[in-house]
Amino acid sequence: MGIQGYSAAERLERLPISGYHRVIFIIIALAFFFDSMDLAMMTFLLGSIKTEFGLSSAEAGLLASSSFFGMVLGASLSGMLADRFGRKPVFQWSIVLWGLASYLCSTAQSVDSLTLFRVLLGIGMGMEFPIAQSMLSEMIPAQRRGRYIALMDGFWPLGFVAAGVLSYFLLPLIGWRDIFLVLAIPAVFVLVIRFFIPESPRWLEQAGRHADADQVLRGIEDKVRASLGTAELPEPVRLPRIESAPGHFFSALRQIWSPLYRQRTLMIWSLWFFALLGFYGLTSWLSALLQQSGFAVTQSVYYTVLISLGGIPGFLMAAWLVERWGRKPVCIVTLLGGGVMAFFYGQSAVFGGNVSLLIGTGLLMQFFLFGMWAVLYTYTPELYPTSARATGSGFASAVGRIGSLLGPLVTGLVFPITGQGGVFALGAACFVIAAGVVWLFGMETRGKTLEELSEAGN
Repeated sequence: MGIQGYSAAERLERLPISGYHRVIFIIIALAFFFDSMDLAMMTFLLGSIKTEFGLSSAEAGLLASSSFFGMVLGASLSGMLADRFGRKPVFQWSIVLWGLASYLCSTAQSVDSLTLFRVLLGIGMGMEFPIAQSMLSEMIPAQRRGRYIALMDGFWPLGFVAAGVLSYFLLPLIGWRDIFLVLAIPAVFVLVIRFFIPESPRWLEQAGRHADADQVLRGIEDKVRASLGTAELPEPVRLPRIESAPGHFFSALRQIWSPLYRQRTLMIWSLWFFALLGFYGLTSWLSALLQQSGFAVTQSVYYTVLISLGGIPGFLMAAWLVERWGRKPVCIVTLLGGGVMAFFYGQSAVFGGNVSLLIGTGLLMQFFLFGMWAVLYTYTPELYPTSARATGSGFASAVGRIGSLLGPLVTGLVFPITGQGGVFALGAACFVIAAGVVWLFGMETRGKTLEELSEAGN
């Protein structure tokens, strides 16, 4: 069990937040940022790609959905791989894969090859997202865990804004292919992760590798002491012990459907599916829909970037509220707020000349929706034990990516029939359904250690 018989969780939970924790956070969050930037870029490039290849709305929707198809595969596999073989190696290879795929996107000469490369890109991104949240949740003590994971998710709207700024300045100069080439460069970031991110001691311990867990913990404790400038650390406090022997590849999948976790799994899968169906059904088409309303390409990109700025105060507010109000109420409020503002944005978008109304409702829509993302990534890994955390997070993300896959496709089919008003009304309905699921079946996780939550009932 390590020093004086204490578990990995007990030794990690007693550590004060230090500069070392913040370095780990920044490294993981930056990987999240680069992934998000690559995913968001299709929002800004779809209009140009659609024009170059002469795509119909349905064909453009299929292209926009291709990366989400890959994310379903990546998220499903990565969780089970990470629970079986460790968080760190899966995290590293996910970044290598999306970097390579982004480079391949820059070489695409047909919509078929671009679609294939976007699927590969999606596999890499789908692998990275659930592992990032699992790694961070297992490293940060319970009292700050929600805030740090919510702040990590804030790098998603920052990546969205950065993608928009990059496309706004570079798209007229170098075209969409070279933008994908630029986005492949951050894959070298994997070298930093290799040297600075340790394997999760919680995972090592539950996998039966107690000596390795103790060695990693000693290194973490030494770095925390050095960061705080102290020779002594607080004494550990006893926590519930979750005995778990390493199982075969599908053990964690069986565990998330056991009687203790079945309701949590159904709730979080439904939340991810409807939230992402609504979100990506709208945001993947924001720039293209503005172009359909008569705005020029650069104008539509500019307004989309401006609207996405509302996400920055949104995730900051959510990061503060998840530790004040709790995960469940903040999730419900952000979903309902996003639904209401999506509906009004759709109505204002019908009147292309009313730019002030368009920007105002768009800013508020993104404020709530990016706040929703912050809660989603905070909440999900807290629902499962270490032995199944990455699997639970990965499959929830995979189910969400099915919603992501369907969202742009549905939008491409519905838009010619109902117009923008109908598209955004449909998105709003998805958010309301997701909020209802959390209100009826969600549990509160604020302030509890991961081990306490592993033993708690629904």
